[in-house]
Amino acid sequence: MIKAQPIIVAPLFSTLLERLLETLSKLSREEWQKPTPCPGWSVQDIALHLLDGDIGQLSRHRDTFEASLIRTNRWEELVDLLNQKNEQWVKATRGTSPRVLLDLLSFNGGQANQYFATLDPLSKGPGVAWAGTEPTPMWLHIAREYTERWHHQKQIREAVGKSALTQPSLFAPVLSTFVNGLPRAYAGITAPTGTKVKLSITGDSGGHWYLVRGQNSWVLSVGEGRPDAQLTIDQIDAWKLFTKSLTKEEVRPRVKVEGDSELALKALDTISIIA
Repeated sequence: MIKAQPIIVAPLFSTLLERLLETLSKLSREEWQKPTPCPGWSVQDIALHLLDGDIGQLSRHRDTFEASLIRTNRWEELVDLLNQKNEQWVKATRGTSPRVLLDLLSFNGGQANQYFATLDPLSKGPGVAWAGTEPTPMWLHIAREYTERWHHQKQIREAVGKSALTQPSLFAPVLSTFVNGLPRAYAGITAPTGTKVKLSITGDSGGHWYLVRGQNSWVLSVGEGRPDAQLTIDQIDAWKLFTKSLTKEEVRPRVKVEGDSELALKALDTISIIA
């Protein structure tokens, strides 16, 4: 369940798009084809995937054209179907030249940014599967789309050796959004009502979040008090773990655990993307 403070990111989309276009416009032909942390995908492939994201938002949500909607409530099936869809799109569009791709990203990205700015962040939004099955506020849908664009651009930048996107103004909202995956990670864990788990992310973009056991579910909160379990993780490890760029086995030696270790370590099962 989501009861955390709204994360307002609509004003940041234009900055993120500008940074993306600036980076891509300076790449050589060889750099466009460099491998990335996404297995089997080049820099160009990730850029094509970002284009698909813009077109999908405009088509499905702005224009209510539902032909591409994936309808399933099963997590494993959703992941498989999205992976198939993403791979099909990238394979079908690899013939797009960098110049054409830049033009398409500029136009469709600008349209998507304008659309996000029209949405009421406090209204009911589309579901965010990795955050659970509860109704989703619009601000979380918008923030999820922001994290998609941030972390894929980050992968592009890592592949070509460009500067990171880790200044707090752009990075802190990503981490704040990702932790909304905690309730789903703990959904199968039973504990006495009032049990508190504290997640601390270190670094200038990090923060502290509490997961509190309610009568029927875990609730993400910005509350305070002595936790029953606490996990502390570095901000770079956190975003890579939540987006499946690192495994929990790789991260485990670097995290700090206090209190109930089993309860604290469950936070490492948090996933804040679908595919």
